[in-house]
Amino acid sequence: MKYTTQIIINKSVEDCFALLKNHDNMKYWQDGLLSYEHLSGEPGMVGETIKINYAFGKRLMSVKETITKIEENCVLNFNFDTSNMHNIQENYFEIIDKNTTKWSSINQFVPTKFSSRLMMLLMPKAFKKQSKKYLIDFKAFAEKQTATKK
Repeated sequence: MKYTTQIIINKSVEDCFALLKNHDNMKYWQDGLLSYEHLSGEPGMVGETIKINYAFGKRLMSVKETITKIEENCVLNFNFDTSNMHNIQENYFEIIDKNTTKWSSINQFVPTKFSSRLMMLLMPKAFKKQSKKYLIDFKAFAEKQTATKK
């Protein structure tokens, strides 16, 4: 499954990129985030991997994030891996004007187990809804420096 989510953020592309690239900011816009830990690579550089832990209701999930491409203020791509799913996320930042940025996020989910393939077939809107929620929450954080409700 592959889809694109976009949002306009009333902040400069430099500000948006810096806020997204800084893992310490995830707690302000990723609802469900419990913790993260650096696993390998140089922080903020291609090849860096971190382990991110989430709680969605009573469901706990660990995700391995790997930075796959960086073009300063333009592109920030990741791979996210769980035991059931491989997610390729391409993030593109476009300057609308000096204080406005368009963030386009292309997500491709590749199930690695039958149960996750079935979940994607039965609940494709859930994936898209979660992706859109993170973009909306990031926009709120970036524009107002406010955290999402926990």
